[in-house]
Amino acid sequence: MEGGRTVFILAASADIGAAMAGYYADEGHEVIGTFRGRAGVQALEGRANVTLLPCDVASRDSVRELAVAYAALDKPWDIFVSAVGALEPIGRWDTLDFDAWEQSVAVNSTAQLRVLHALYPSRRPAAPVHAAFFAGGGTNNPFTNYSAYCVSKILLMKMCELLDDELPDLNAFIVGPGFLPTKIHAPTFANPDAAGENYAKTVDFHSEQARAATCRDIYDCVNWCVAQGRDVVGGRNIAAVHDPWRSDGEWLAAQLRRDGNRFKLRRAGNIGTPAGVTR
Repeated sequence: MEGGRTVFILAASADIGAAMAGYYADEGHEVIGTFRGRAGVQALEGRANVTLLPCDVASRDSVRELAVAYAALDKPWDIFVSAVGALEPIGRWDTLDFDAWEQSVAVNSTAQLRVLHALYPSRRPAAPVHAAFFAGGGTNNPFTNYSAYCVSKILLMKMCELLDDELPDLNAFIVGPGFLPTKIHAPTFANPDAAGENYAKTVDFHSEQARAATCRDIYDCVNWCVAQGRDVVGGRNIAAVHDPWRSDGEWLAAQLRRDGNRFKLRRAGNIGTPAGVTR
């Protein structure tokens, strides 16, 4: 993707967020990134085309302060990327502290939407803009013992579909990044009993990282979605690892244009009326 756009990255201090911020900056884009702790953004500090702003998505006051600070920059964004993600609390739902469970659902879904809502007035006017979210495990099957994370990502998937329906200038989509060996897995390693069978799967993936996706894969997939635009990927969930966007991108785009429900949370189309039944 050619340089010259303004990219906002929520959680530029996270593994994926920091990598994407670096890639966008390297390609000449203006990057506005947020951090909760400066340790994750040290590699970005001092770069001429990178601006870093503090934000804790769990705090409404912090999000309001971010919106004010962003508006003062007078740099309308073209691409909004949310790299926020946390697996905790882990364990069977009835054993968890419900306040922690509810907070996790908010951080993994509604808090990110709060930031998009707060920054939406600061988007580039009279131009298509793009919002990318991420959804990991559990979007197709139960993610046992990770219920807060799972249900929050389902919420984000459906919201992308709703945003696509309601906001004609926004290309909102969600990318399934596949497995990446990032800090998000630390709670799983720290609590094998609560993680259940996912502990062994996570250990297995970390031991064979050649099978893992990379941050560059995620970056390239997001940019493919941006290039395709709203009529192809708007409201959809694109799997960075499993969907053929890289190898057969034109074919995939044609399939998505043909079927408005494909790769959305609403998987079942109209099955018609059984033979002999009238309405």
